[in-house]
Amino acid sequence: MNRGAWFLERGERGNPATRLDGRRPGGAAWTSGNEVRPLVHGATYFAELLAGIRALRAGDLLLFTDWRGDPDERLDGPGTEIGTVLCRAAERGVLVKGLLWRSHLDGLHFSQEENRRFGEQLARAGGECLLDMRVRPGGSHHQKLVVLRHRDRPLLDVAYVGGIDLCHNRNDDAAHRGDRQSLPLASAYGPHPPWHDVQLALRGPVVGDLEAVFRERWEDPAPLSRSPLTRLRERLADEDVSADPLPPQAPDPPPCGPHTVQLLRTYPNRLLRGYPFAPDGERSIARGYVKALARARSLVYLEDQYLWSPRVVAGFARALRSHPALRMIAVVPTVPEQDGWLTLPMNLIGRINALAELRAAAGDRVAVYGLENHAGTPVYVHAKVCVIDDIWACAGSDNVNLRSWTHDSELSCAVLDETPDPRPPAGGARVFARDLRLELMREHMDLGTETGSGSGSGDGSGIPEAGAELCDPVAAFEAFAAAARALDAWYAEGRRGPRPPGRLRRYVPQELPPVRRFLARPLYRALVDPDGRPLGMRLRRTF
Repeated sequence: MNRGAWFLERGERGNPATRLDGRRPGGAAWTSGNEVRPLVHGATYFAELLAGIRALRAGDLLLFTDWRGDPDERLDGPGTEIGTVLCRAAERGVLVKGLLWRSHLDGLHFSQEENRRFGEQLARAGGECLLDMRVRPGGSHHQKLVVLRHRDRPLLDVAYVGGIDLCHNRNDDAAHRGDRQSLPLASAYGPHPPWHDVQLALRGPVVGDLEAVFRERWEDPAPLSRSPLTRLRERLADEDVSADPLPPQAPDPPPCGPHTVQLLRTYPNRLLRGYPFAPDGERSIARGYVKALARARSLVYLEDQYLWSPRVVAGFARALRSHPALRMIAVVPTVPEQDGWLTLPMNLIGRINALAELRAAAGDRVAVYGLENHAGTPVYVHAKVCVIDDIWACAGSDNVNLRSWTHDSELSCAVLDETPDPRPPAGGARVFARDLRLELMREHMDLGTETGSGSGSGDGSGIPEAGAELCDPVAAFEAFAAAARALDAWYAEGRRGPRPPGRLRRYVPQELPPVRRFLARPLYRALVDPDGRPLGMRLRRTF
């Protein structure tokens, strides 16, 4: 297939300073010969990650980046706390290196103390975890990456990229009863918020690219923080604020599968002293979406935590206007994560503005849904997944909002499968993208197992007859609508009779009083969607 038609060519990344596109002969902007598996749900990911870390030996390498880390979060029951697991790896000679966002104060619903405790615990065991605040004002490091490299055993090398942090709330499965180690969200989600998320497991040469992403940040010579108060406190506390050198990077793992992967990122144009690997920032996530959406013809399937900002959804709207047969399904949180007097309106305004743009472009060809578990509790959708025409699939840390596309550091993987999908309709469909969409849709319609394997069969043969019609984009669009109508009607009729199958509810934004909407608009623009693009990009109004 023509990869350059879907992926960004080397010059289209807009960041010639990165080492990513210069690592391979000819400067290819992607890697071929990979194996990519979707791990749907934190429980699936955490169990696999635990086994992988426990298999590491002395001299092996473990690298990770994260937005938040709770060292007491259990990967798979008592005794598997992530801090303990990483410390044991370091104690047996594994080289463990991590970068956690330093974060803002806990009183502002962030995680400064948890991230600091994580780093201190790992340092005592011989690892190194630095608190990284090299961001634009108000920004964050949002990448979620783990790389496991095996000395003299490259066939075992694996990396994990997606939306799942090593922290509380994430360890949920398809039943969506929530993580027993919970952090509070809006009251509608209850004491243990149900959580829907996706991570990718990647093997093959792409692991070398992902290690290079970590190394670029690790080797940044800028101070970890620009705050004079923070740096004074670090000196007084004798904190480790410099990165120890890493050993030379090993050769990339050998090819092992049919998947071509392009790494997409966001870095802001950091003021005063830019990133040496992205001196004017990088917008390859936004650019990658814009290029792929221009080829959309039948169905865009999206799962996203936010779906905000008319400027960001403009590419989706443009595709919908240009192709009258194109449909779009979006799965989003039913309720914003916070109940606050102003934070709730800011969340809703961002979503309302984006949906107005999409519906003006395509009317009822755009369908937006929330999820609930079988007890009727909303499921918090934290996944960041997009599948276009069952060909191009992307998953990672970025949300469809201006923060993720311009301001915070983000990391995502776009995947093209060399294997055509034999199931009709063909239309160029590929096995990986179609299987990923079907796995997610089947769960939301109760066509899969209760616990969910998250395995992603990858062979085009694992879809039961009851869900075979979902291969057709029109049938899938109508099936989602029918499932949501049935569940909405059951509630409207007082929940008489058996509960219809499925977890889909038609998304209807909450109404806002005019005063709250008026007060929230300027705060939304100033605080929620900061625009960190370089001046030249702002003037051109492009990403």
